[in-house]
Amino acid sequence: MDIQTIVKQVLEELEKAEQKKTPSQASVDKQVGKDYMYEKQKLVRVDNPSDHEVVEKARAITPARIGIGRTGTRMKTKEYLDFRIDHAAAQDAVFKGVKEEFLKEMKLPVLQSKSESMDEYLMNLDSGRQLDESSRKWAEENLSKNKQVQIIVSDGLSSSGIEENIPDLLPALVQGLKGKNITLGETVFIKMSRVWIQDEIASVTNCDVVISLIGERPGLATSKSISAYLIYRPGEDTVEADRTVISNIHEGGIPPVEAGAYLADLLEDVLQNEASGVKYAKLK
Repeated sequence: MDIQTIVKQVLEELEKAEQKKTPSQASVDKQVGKDYMYEKQKLVRVDNPSDHEVVEKARAITPARIGIGRTGTRMKTKEYLDFRIDHAAAQDAVFKGVKEEFLKEMKLPVLQSKSESMDEYLMNLDSGRQLDESSRKWAEENLSKNKQVQIIVSDGLSSSGIEENIPDLLPALVQGLKGKNITLGETVFIKMSRVWIQDEIASVTNCDVVISLIGERPGLATSKSISAYLIYRPGEDTVEADRTVISNIHEGGIPPVEAGAYLADLLEDVLQNEASGVKYAKLK
């Protein structure tokens, strides 16, 4: 169920409650094709708070649902609508997938994991950690070998995060690496892939470092966040602690352009130290 439908349903419920009667067929007909505009505002909704200014300041600095007030034991209508919208956005981020138009605009080669559906991707973690046969063959035949850095973009658990952040992050990252004379393989997009698929890509390309830009699990605070996972020379004995991760890349966290520049510096440091994850942290 998309956000437009959620907004329409809740506003219609509110209208019915205010009328306190069953709407006529003419009233229902007026709703068909009607566009609803809704703007989220962080207002103090507590009735007669003891310190309105304190609650207002708290609301301004956190996405948490505080100071929203209540009607009896329930949320007020506006907060209920906000909740439904945020929940719908989180679901859309997971299930809708990155738009084909976006992939064409970014001009990225598109590969596929062994996950054949979103249900399989969510329930069988291993299916997202390997390329399917045709993608593996394409990667072996077309991706550059022996480069210092290989970049992977993946929808992961937030297609919205990828569409929102990659157009700004990726150019900043690539420009930063080229400015440092670091050699790059061709950036690829891998549908329904998980972080560990970078190990297979690293083995195919024989790169020094592989970095995955992947959609984060969405929440009610934001559905548009991504993370960057990078690892130096992964192998059969690689464990999760060998990976370095930078998370919360989005407008309300680490801005994508800033993240791209920072990741370029981080990758340069990882290459110089020939280590990532906990091993890298110990060197610092």
